[in-house]
Amino acid sequence: MHRRASLVLLNTLSLSRLPLAAVFIAVSDLRMRAFLVVLAAATDFLDGWIARHRGLSTRLGALIDPVADRAFMVTAFIVCLLDGLIDPVELTLLLLRDIGTAIGFIVARVRPDMRSIELKARMLGKVVTTLQLAVLLCVLLYPPLVRPLVALVALLSLASVVDYTRAVWRQRQRRELPPSSRIPQ
Repeated sequence: MHRRASLVLLNTLSLSRLPLAAVFIAVSDLRMRAFLVVLAAATDFLDGWIARHRGLSTRLGALIDPVADRAFMVTAFIVCLLDGLIDPVELTLLLLRDIGTAIGFIVARVRPDMRSIELKARMLGKVVTTLQLAVLLCVLLYPPLVRPLVALVALLSLASVVDYTRAVWRQRQRRELPPSSRIPQ
């Protein structure tokens, strides 16, 4: 039962980012919004840390966590756009990785030969998420850093999409090769 309670806690932490996104919409105070960004980041870090250190990773958790992350992040960026804190080009650049990985996810689920491929978080994607959080904080608290950070996020987002794509294709190729011809890594 302890494992089940821990999994409920982890999923609750992940899902807590959805009401945090709703609060982000409802409040207009920039410091309060910055606090919500920090709180969302803390729940993301905490649920990931607990899952890894207690061996509690599940397929459901692996789906809930990034969906909740993206829901919070996209909501916050759209609110910032609507409030005039960022422009449409910056929004597009900030969401490049998310758009690319969403397209990749759909392709991987539509193609029968790719449905069994496990889509896992990659380090470069985590770096982009961390930088997106930094951009959000700068948008809210220190706008002079926004443009250089947006440029960095865009560059690393492109690299991240390439990295995710290469990882998926490598998995696909390994599954197509007979076991005797696979090259150890």
